[in-house]
Amino acid sequence: MGRILLSGNESVAQGAWEAGAVVGVGYPGTPSTETLAHFARLPDVYAEWASNEKVALEVAAGVSLAGGRVLVAMKHVGLNVASDPLLTLAYTGVRGGLVILVADDPGMHSSQNEQDSHNYAAFARVPMLDPCDSAEAMAFTREAFGLSERFDVPVLVRSTVRVSHAKSLVEPGSRAVPDDQPAYKTNPAKWVMMPAMAKQRRLDLDRRIDELTAFSRETTLNRAEYRDTSLGVVCSGVTYLHVREALPDASVLKLGLSFPVSPDLISEFAEKVDRLVVVEEADGFLGRTLLAMGFSLDSVPLPTSGELTPGSIRQAFGFEPPPLREADTSMPPRPPLMCPGCPHRPVFNALRKLRAVVTGDIGCYTLGALRPLAAMDSCVCMGASISMAHGAELAGGMGDRPIVAVIGDSTFAHTGVNGLISSVYNAGTSTVAILDNRITAMTGHQGNPVNGITLQKRPSHEVDLIALCKALGIERVRVVDPHDLEAAEDALREEVTHEEMSVIIFKAPCALLVKDKGDPYAVDEEACTKCGLCIKLGCPAIGKNEQTSKAYIDTAVCVGCGQCVQVCRYGAIVHSGPACDLGGV
Repeated sequence: MGRILLSGNESVAQGAWEAGAVVGVGYPGTPSTETLAHFARLPDVYAEWASNEKVALEVAAGVSLAGGRVLVAMKHVGLNVASDPLLTLAYTGVRGGLVILVADDPGMHSSQNEQDSHNYAAFARVPMLDPCDSAEAMAFTREAFGLSERFDVPVLVRSTVRVSHAKSLVEPGSRAVPDDQPAYKTNPAKWVMMPAMAKQRRLDLDRRIDELTAFSRETTLNRAEYRDTSLGVVCSGVTYLHVREALPDASVLKLGLSFPVSPDLISEFAEKVDRLVVVEEADGFLGRTLLAMGFSLDSVPLPTSGELTPGSIRQAFGFEPPPLREADTSMPPRPPLMCPGCPHRPVFNALRKLRAVVTGDIGCYTLGALRPLAAMDSCVCMGASISMAHGAELAGGMGDRPIVAVIGDSTFAHTGVNGLISSVYNAGTSTVAILDNRITAMTGHQGNPVNGITLQKRPSHEVDLIALCKALGIERVRVVDPHDLEAAEDALREEVTHEEMSVIIFKAPCALLVKDKGDPYAVDEEACTKCGLCIKLGCPAIGKNEQTSKAYIDTAVCVGCGQCVQVCRYGAIVHSGPACDLGGV
């Protein structure tokens, strides 16, 4: 095949395929999403989106128990959700190789927090591999399956946003033919983690970690590069590439296996350099590890959050950073906004008018917190909206403002349903708005249990949200078309006045799924009174003419959804085109 360009995510999928993985499972989350999407297109594999990361890892555990090799993919906050099975799977070990891609997001480009998943490797006591580019992502993933089975443990492969999304040349190989597995035999001492068995597996995990530590001394996954020995830098992952660019003369110990780390490996490197420094993003995991081993480290003032760059590294070491091109300040600002025709916009418009306290969730609709809608009070983690609404209700203190939880269809299936079960069980009275836009939109339009679209487009079933909510004991469940602004506002206004819990399902497809766009609208300047109600919708197609202070609509952006028509009280928004004489507007 020769060399081809692949992203780090695609390379992880390719490496898993070459290693003979038969199943891929995960939950979409940037920057990890493309991994399973690519794996699903490869021959002779099965791939699926699970309802959440915990379920995904449990599915993978079943594949491994049956003897199959399996790839699990998630972002860093997804590993929080999956940590419950992970910590026990370190005890049980594996049968078929089990590899988990965890994609960290330094700088929080698309995440609610910044984590370093190295900490999970040490916490769970499972090995972690740290590729720096696409070629290593493919090779390390392939190697990870062998390590998983050799050392009887799940293996974490850690990526970051730069590795996940950047493309570089790789040379794909052929698919390994898996060895014939012996017939399955029940083995409760290994797989049934009740206390008596778990105690023995805990001791066995100590042995496996010791073996992995010895392995880290000899493996070519780690390598020392000696140049000018006045400075020795320990690093891993994409940081290695930044260090090589920023400090081309420095000696470097590149840790491809970043946990566990052999003290002997560090000692040998430290003895050959005059000054030992750790360069890593955000958290300081490797630095703390080396300090705990007793090594003396020189401190450099690296940024404590966000991504590192060659420039920031040079600056930390006292060198002049490379010149940067000045940003073009003449470009107009482009704040993030919901798409034209987004069905979420009318819901937040109504919530703003109701002065509701809105506990939000993870998804496109988080943009409802931004001006001009400014109608969301919290966003913490997947599924938190319903539970937080219940907590706020218990505490009181909101005065006469109603409490509404807002959650998307995919996020509801992820962990929101658990919060709803608990709130109903504990006689909560909040209103829950489920924004069912028929897709997992923010991460790139993946299917989910509510729309019934599977990763490989296999036949499936949609979750019946009405039947589900009623089965939980919620009597007041209604479905509303959010594009009908009056109906959306009336439904919210009515439900927040009732003393029992209620659910409103705002059901309309994501604007990007709508193939037949309506005719665009335009503003009749003579009829426009400058009231600004259409602008407050926050539609990217609508703006204000700075000279006249009247609204205008960019017909090239407008999708003809008609939301703005419904808020205009003066008939100033009309269809554009040859049939409308708007004086050239």
